Amino acid sequence: MSKLTNGLLALSLLAAGFISAQEVEPTTPEETEFYEPKPPKVTPGTNGSAPSDAIVLFDGSSLDNWISAADSTAAKWILNKDGSMTVNNRTGDIQTKQNFGSIQLHIEWKSPAEVQLEGQHRANSGIFLNGLYEVQVLDNNDNPTYVNGQVGSIYKQHVPLAMASVPTGEWNTYDIIYHAPIFEKGQKVKSGSLTVIHNGVLVQDHVEIKGTTPYIGWPKNPVHGKGPLKLQDHGDNSRVSYRNIWVREL
Repeated sequence: MSKLTNGLLALSLLAAGFISAQEVEPTTPEETEFYEPKPPKVTPGTNGSAPSDAIVLFDGSSLDNWISAADSTAAKWILNKDGSMTVNNRTGDIQTKQNFGSIQLHIEWKSPAEVQLEGQHRANSGIFLNGLYEVQVLDNNDNPTYVNGQVGSIYKQHVPLAMASVPTGEWNTYDIIYHAPIFEKGQKVKSGSLTVIHNGVLVQDHVEIKGTTPYIGWPKNPVHGKGPLKLQDHGDNSRVSYRNIWVREL
């Protein structure tokens, strides 16, 4: 039987409902090729700079995109001449004015070169997706702590696959893919997920977000929509600095 005859027979069986579309084997390369929709063109950045479709949240020029998480007043962190900002001890967490759902996030951070304190008190901060789900920032160089709270962890939920920090006082990079959870009728129907690349090393591989990331207690799942990106003031003179923060909405 020829390929043409085979194809006609398959189409007849498909039309009659005897077989599904998945069971019809293509006989030409064109049958498995399509040309629409075309992906949008994006100009990539270089050396971590923002691509053309990104929303730049901090470029070192001002804190205008950020507010106090506690009372929505102006962010009180320290703006540095080198294009970074530093946690201003005990002034509180800051968060973006804009709310986001699923995003690709690029953010750079460093601990102070002068080592102070130990464990969770050494250069502790955190990056909260949707204002709820924390990726830990911590100086873990020669500084052991509980592994589900170390640098690169999803706090109290997922241990990182590797400890990929640069030397204390140098700039670290996080590239994070966050997919927000889905809620219907007051219930979570699909968990969110996080992928974290730390200095080019995959440390969280599309892990399930079990819920919020509290210091004490189990994860909770409050119903929510979009929310801010929040940066933590841990309140112990952490002196963590941040720079070059941008997101792409997914």
